[in-house]
Amino acid sequence: MSNSTPSTANGNESKTYKRDRSPCGPSRVLHVRKVPIEVSEAEVISLGIPFGKVTNLLMLKGKNQAFIEMASEEAAITMVNYYTTATPHVRNQPVYIQYSNHRELKTDNLPNQGRTQAALQAVNAVHSGNMTHSASASDSSMMPGQSPVLRIIVENLFYPVSLEVLHQIFSKFGTVLKIITFTKNNQFQALLQYADPMNAHHAKVTLDGQNIYNACCTLRIEFSKLTSLNVKYNNDKSRDFTRLDLPSGDGQPTLDPGMTAAFGAPGIISSPYAGAAGFAPAVGFPQAAGLSMQAMPGALGPLTIPTSAVAGRMAIHGMAPTALHSVLLVSNLNPDSISPHGLFILFGVYGDVQRVKILFNKKENALVQMADATQAQLAMSHLNGQRLHGRVIRVTISKHQTVQLPREGQEDQGLTKDFSGSPLHRFKKPGSKNFQNIFPPSATLHLSNIPPSIADDMLKDLFSSAGYKVKAFKFFQKDRKMALIQLGSVEEAIQALIDLHNHDLGENHHLRVSFSKSTI
Repeated sequence: MSNSTPSTANGNESKTYKRDRSPCGPSRVLHVRKVPIEVSEAEVISLGIPFGKVTNLLMLKGKNQAFIEMASEEAAITMVNYYTTATPHVRNQPVYIQYSNHRELKTDNLPNQGRTQAALQAVNAVHSGNMTHSASASDSSMMPGQSPVLRIIVENLFYPVSLEVLHQIFSKFGTVLKIITFTKNNQFQALLQYADPMNAHHAKVTLDGQNIYNACCTLRIEFSKLTSLNVKYNNDKSRDFTRLDLPSGDGQPTLDPGMTAAFGAPGIISSPYAGAAGFAPAVGFPQAAGLSMQAMPGALGPLTIPTSAVAGRMAIHGMAPTALHSVLLVSNLNPDSISPHGLFILFGVYGDVQRVKILFNKKENALVQMADATQAQLAMSHLNGQRLHGRVIRVTISKHQTVQLPREGQEDQGLTKDFSGSPLHRFKKPGSKNFQNIFPPSATLHLSNIPPSIADDMLKDLFSSAGYKVKAFKFFQKDRKMALIQLGSVEEAIQALIDLHNHDLGENHHLRVSFSKSTI
């Protein structure tokens, strides 16, 4: 559709139409199309507010169009880049934003501009009030205790949150230069550096306490004491968006083509922040519209990543979107210690494993087929890089869509097993509590289904006689069917979970073992 012009002279309009068939270069004036006729000035202005000050607006309601003028071209570029990957919605309708061929809006002598100016002043005032800075501070001078670097903690990590998801959310508030993610005290955390401390302040004010997905993955944000981040490697854990030449690092595999997509999370953000900007949430959830994400039913839905989001902003050099499969390739296994059953139990913490195949000619590699692509993502995000039998294992999405069972009479040595009918699946029941208790591997294990006759010494002996160092143990005060046990290391706990999950404790009770987020 053409970029209409603020001028009402027909001649100009037809010229603009012809000239504008090809996309315009960056301009601080943006052209908004498909604007619902009942929309208010404030709602349109709010599209621009997260990216910087909006200096002017022209509504062409009869044409369902509007022009937004930003204070700087950089703000306009950030805004267009963001909305290319996450289409904004106004009054439940998608709207489309592109650069205008106008360098500025001249609206002084147009009718109805009084109301527009009042709306501009009101919306900008609310936001600069939120940002608690005076005009003199707008030259990016630092406020006391303010840094361009934010420290982000994601609480209630029900679904994995990838570096790309953080980039997508935080880019809404300005240019993100660098991100480093890590797990500390069993919590997923990140350090994120903006180009400008004001962006960091605005992101903190708006996002602190919001949920990334419905009712989970809550953001806790504070300013970091650091004022700059030093990123050595571009991989799934750290990224410097200003330097695509960095290596992926020895400790991390070079991501396959397309692995960016694989590190997305379930129901990756489908529409931007649904707060002051008046966007409709993708789902009408009664929560105070956190970051309006797709619905997360009790059972993990299939993963949907908009290809634009993957192919556009999130692409690192040489990466292309990948098909989302439910089969994982697990490599660098210890062939002397691994079995299909062991992989079934370990990967079963993060989803219902259907089949496992240890490769006949390369026994340090295995294929693990999960029930769906979302579970595959979850298992990969938690198990890639963990130590198992003295080796750091690698988990990536396989090109295979299914794991083939051996044909009758074909030699297999029991390396391929079908677990699709196993009674040990943890996620058979939709909405089961197990969905809320998915945590990364940790040295502390959660034990449940303990019969009343079992004392703490018996459980400690069970683990120590299997060769594990028990550092601490405690029953839950309110419910002695459950306990926490802390072992010598995360690697030991992974191994103990494989060995002792479903162990027969007598009285028709089989021990259930999971990773815990708590420490004793």
